[in-house]
Amino acid sequence: MKAAFQRHALTPIVAFAGLGAFLGLGLPLPFLFGPMAACLIAALVGLPLRGLGQISVAARSVLGIAIGTSITSALLMKLPTMAMSVMLVPVYICAIALIGVPFFRRVCGFDPITSFYAAMPGGAADMTIFGQEAGANVRQLSLVHVTRMLVIMTVAPIVLSQLYGVTLTNPVGAPASDLPWHEMAIMAVVAVVGWKLAEKVGLFGAAIMGPLFLSMALSLGGVLHMRPPREALLAAQFLIGTGIGVSYVGVTLRELRHTVMSGAAFVLILACLAAAFTELVTLTGLAPPVEGFLAFAPGGQAEMTMLAIIAGADLGFVVVHHLVRIFIVILGAPIAARWMTRQSS
Repeated sequence: MKAAFQRHALTPIVAFAGLGAFLGLGLPLPFLFGPMAACLIAALVGLPLRGLGQISVAARSVLGIAIGTSITSALLMKLPTMAMSVMLVPVYICAIALIGVPFFRRVCGFDPITSFYAAMPGGAADMTIFGQEAGANVRQLSLVHVTRMLVIMTVAPIVLSQLYGVTLTNPVGAPASDLPWHEMAIMAVVAVVGWKLAEKVGLFGAAIMGPLFLSMALSLGGVLHMRPPREALLAAQFLIGTGIGVSYVGVTLRELRHTVMSGAAFVLILACLAAAFTELVTLTGLAPPVEGFLAFAPGGQAEMTMLAIIAGADLGFVVVHHLVRIFIVILGAPIAARWMTRQSS
């Protein structure tokens, strides 16, 4: 009992140590990068860290509400102006698949199904679950997608600050003391009810998508007017960063050399594609530079939402593009994988 408690307590201790170090050194995004870096290092040196389970999953419901409340009637009025850039999202996904699947198959030596789901820029959990059902190598899938998130979340803030001159100091939200108590109470109910209802109907990414849809309805109905409080969004950063770092627990040297490095190399390919589409929408006037970069950055929806908030970008624009990407991948990936399996058999 005591040993089990110590193993569970070790993760938050390491994560808070990373937060403290980043705060003390004045490094950027301490609530996200501090826990992520500390847990990553601890995992790679062999410390027995444990994931925080449902607490980490619950953090995504906070971001779901942040996204949902950003979808307002004013944003809906702007949707026609986004139509051309949104239409590029399916083209972007096809380009990733056409390059990524052969890369994982021929260069990295993955089997066909694992190659397909490793290349798909969907949510890490969704792609791993789909891949598992299709017979893919789950360990390779999870490591590739976690590495994608890690590299993107490390590099994207550098690009935003050095290339686009973004300070990344935009307040993530108003403090709880400035928000009406009844709206915060509604948000708490929305987080739990939306999450559990989405789970019940089998919606992928239930913790983020359920609260997103429910809070979006309340936002459009004039019930919710503000994002979740700053404290909740900082806690979500902390838990997401911790989760990414802990995902490397148990990685062997062989996996580090092969699977993790394959994932990192694929991110370079994704970066080139993302840069091309960012330039396209920027030069054609379809999007401002920062919004274009964040809209086509191939990170997770939760992570990109957090970066958009911190960068002070147009959250609605970024969210619409990522929602379209996620929906296309989630709906289309199983169909494409079955077709590919029939073609190869």
